[in-house]
Amino acid sequence: MLVALDLVKRKLAQALEQDGGEHTPYAVPGLWLEPDGQPGRRFVNPYRFFLDRIAWIEAQTPEPLVSGAGGGEWSRNAVIYNVLVRATTGFDHDDDGLVGLDPIGDGWMETGTFLKSIALLPYVKDLGFNTVHLLPITAIGTHGHKGTLGSIYAIQNPYRLDPRLSEPVLGLDVDTECAAFVEAAHHLGLRVVVEFAFRTGSRDADWAAEHPEWFYWIRADVPDREAGDVREDAYGPPIFTPEELAHITDRVERGDFGDLIPPYAVYRDMFTQPPHPDRVRLVDGRWIGTLEDGTQVRIPGAFADWPPDDTQPPWTDVTYLRLYDHPDFNYIAYNTLRMYDSRLARPEHAVEPLWEHIVGILPHYQWSFGIDGVMIDMGHALPMALKRRMVEAARRIDPNFAFWDENFSITSKSREEGYNAVLGNYWWMAYRPHKLVDHMLGVCAGAGYPISFFAAPESHNTPRAVARPGGLPYARLAWALGCLLPAMPFCHSGFEISEVFPVNTGLDFLPDELPRYPSEKLPLFSHAAYGWENEPNLVEWVRRALAIRARYADLITDRDPATFDLLETDNPLVWVVVRRRGEQAIGVVFNLDWESAQAFRVQLPTAASRLSDLLSGDTFSLEESGLQAEFEPARCVVVAL
Repeated sequence: MLVALDLVKRKLAQALEQDGGEHTPYAVPGLWLEPDGQPGRRFVNPYRFFLDRIAWIEAQTPEPLVSGAGGGEWSRNAVIYNVLVRATTGFDHDDDGLVGLDPIGDGWMETGTFLKSIALLPYVKDLGFNTVHLLPITAIGTHGHKGTLGSIYAIQNPYRLDPRLSEPVLGLDVDTECAAFVEAAHHLGLRVVVEFAFRTGSRDADWAAEHPEWFYWIRADVPDREAGDVREDAYGPPIFTPEELAHITDRVERGDFGDLIPPYAVYRDMFTQPPHPDRVRLVDGRWIGTLEDGTQVRIPGAFADWPPDDTQPPWTDVTYLRLYDHPDFNYIAYNTLRMYDSRLARPEHAVEPLWEHIVGILPHYQWSFGIDGVMIDMGHALPMALKRRMVEAARRIDPNFAFWDENFSITSKSREEGYNAVLGNYWWMAYRPHKLVDHMLGVCAGAGYPISFFAAPESHNTPRAVARPGGLPYARLAWALGCLLPAMPFCHSGFEISEVFPVNTGLDFLPDELPRYPSEKLPLFSHAAYGWENEPNLVEWVRRALAIRARYADLITDRDPATFDLLETDNPLVWVVVRRRGEQAIGVVFNLDWESAQAFRVQLPTAASRLSDLLSGDTFSLEESGLQAEFEPARCVVVAL
């Protein structure tokens, strides 16, 4: 029974009856109305538009959710559409050339909301996805925030949703609209996975007032160190000598976490004991504490914790949670945040009340909204004992709850830690052709990968695929190839509509590119909308590639290396991937050169004299199983063998 969705529907119907909405200028992307139609904007009655979308969803026969072997292993069969709610469904509805922060008309948001995400679900379903992955949707802090809205990872309270994700015109709380979204997704056979960051919180986190002992504190008179500064008397990442860094790296690589080198005393002495809750107050939007001796203290910002000399700018909007408490480790550093010193990471030092609150987050979202899984940001940096408890708590409620790890390494370690899938590094390999062939495809055809990973041409931290070298043609290749790998096709929203502006600049950007993307423009930190009216786009290409994958799903999702062949042609820039099991076989032939056409010849494992490209319909003649052709830059074709 669609309880929350029905409540949303009744609110819309009441508003339509009372107001009509006929005089509210409100445009939506054409693709939201007709997933297989044309881009562009169309003016609609907003109440009737959303009512029609909900009616369409309710009229569909309920579909089963994607399944698997149990224990979250449905992930292997997941085909994922990734959503940043406030940006994915952001749109210039009043057609004034801007996406405003304030509601328009009767109280409609131009930034993205759960209601608009509900209206997007028929489009997502039509493309061929069976899972929606939501980037963080929790309440956002303001202390030290970047951009106009603040980072979605600056989580003020993981138990509260961001109120900006609701539509004021409905008069409903954001929890109801989120529950309606999950209900609608499930009705269409779409699972919902939500991303969380569990080891950090915003610097003005709600928990700090009641539980200051869950945070690190420094003297309020200690200044913050600017990026690039090496002053040791200002707060920033602890500084080590080259010799110390080499020693630290060697110890960590050997798995020896005993007596790791601590930061210098000048850094450690900045930190104080937590103030008493009665002595913590909010001053100009930040928590200030007063110790018994009158010393004023504050919550410091975070920074990249590994490697210890990482050059990323400070993370001014978040701080690290104090997962362990030990007097010798009262500071923020690599050995207290990820590479936990063996003297610190002991059961008796765990901040047990904080661990209980963290463990309770996923059950809260399961009971309140019915989510199907979690992507854990920097999950590999959480203590194993804490992760084990999180998995146990979630799977007591839903034995099939999925755990995904934001980890670039595709190794058995994540599997051993209880994860069903990892982010992986396809987004990086795909744009380094020789590494793609030598490493990723070589492993698929060799030992095979021990855990599912995302076949993602881009993510919210990388350059947009269409903006990379090779442009639209190579983005097509990266998507089609990913759909034939024993991996999880992953579409970061905007990819399919040829969006070129990145969400964030965390991965694979050159230093001279960063000034072009200030936080005031990046959707991770500020209000934004994607190019829903872009032409040409990849919408039909994504749809066709996923239809092929669905047709051969049992074969393609099989991680057995025996199902995977990597064939060389007589041209080192043209390759063939063949998936075969029994009588069933499919292949993708692709030119990795995104600048030049390449001629080639290859023997294919087929007796056919003619093959058709399942993507374009083009046909190719074979001579004694040999294919000889010239492919334009980045061309790829998919053929049944």
